Amino acid sequence: MIKSMTGFGRGESTDGIHNFNIEIKTVNHRYNDMVLKFPKHLSYLEEKIKRRIKNRISRGRVEVYINLEYISQSAMEVKVDIPLAKAYKTGLELILEELNLEDDIKLSHIMSLSEIIKTERKELDEDITWDCLKTALDKALEKVIDMREKEGVILKRDMEYQVEKIKKMVKEIEKRSPLVVEEYKEKLKERIRELLDDEYNLDEERLNNEIAFFADKSDINEEIVRLNSHINQFLQTLENGESIGRKLDFIIQEMNREINTIGSKANDLIIGNYVIDIKSELEKMREQAQNVE
Repeated sequence: MIKSMTGFGRGESTDGIHNFNIEIKTVNHRYNDMVLKFPKHLSYLEEKIKRRIKNRISRGRVEVYINLEYISQSAMEVKVDIPLAKAYKTGLELILEELNLEDDIKLSHIMSLSEIIKTERKELDEDITWDCLKTALDKALEKVIDMREKEGVILKRDMEYQVEKIKKMVKEIEKRSPLVVEEYKEKLKERIRELLDDEYNLDEERLNNEIAFFADKSDINEEIVRLNSHINQFLQTLENGESIGRKLDFIIQEMNREINTIGSKANDLIIGNYVIDIKSELEKMREQAQNVE
């Protein structure tokens, strides 16, 4: 199924120790660009997270926000630095003695000094942490992909509609193309008669040579055949359901190349107007294809 590169998803998981809340946002990008924001002490899981996301998302900018809350006291450890506390006490007693002060040193005085008590996270089993994180990550990915698929359906329908409009205009160009030479022939004859003022007979051989040269120079049959081939290839690619964004973009470039050549060779106002309309539709398709994974 065709997917858009735009999506958002949120997932949450808890195991009694961890509570993970993960948000994933994806937007357009030429390549697969990933940005992770998570607690530093989880950096050892970075490659696992990236691999799991890349298995599901192959193109676009992916922004991942991982929030972790420890919900169990077993995950935290309180450490008391007794030697430091004794050193502080000795220092305070020395101050009292040197300044000849009469005061008592209380626990609150020592506790107000820094680094006496520290709170640290215990070393937890990496597999337990990963299992909880992975569950939240998968939930967020499912929602992101669901949104990307739904938008992909809309993009596909719009591009198919635009292709049908282009196909109709190409058929009109095909019908118009043979008439261009005939009209050129009549205009050329009329112009020669005006210039010669009917005093001389037309040189039919030279006239036919001129018309043949014009017909050859303005022949767009080959370009029309290639353009129709690109149109069919574009529609087939839409049905593939793989990572097709870059391929669609390339096919649109080729279609643009052919229609530009048709416009320059045809030398006809009506065909020129069709060319402008087709290029307008191709530009719309290009913008949409750039949002396809």
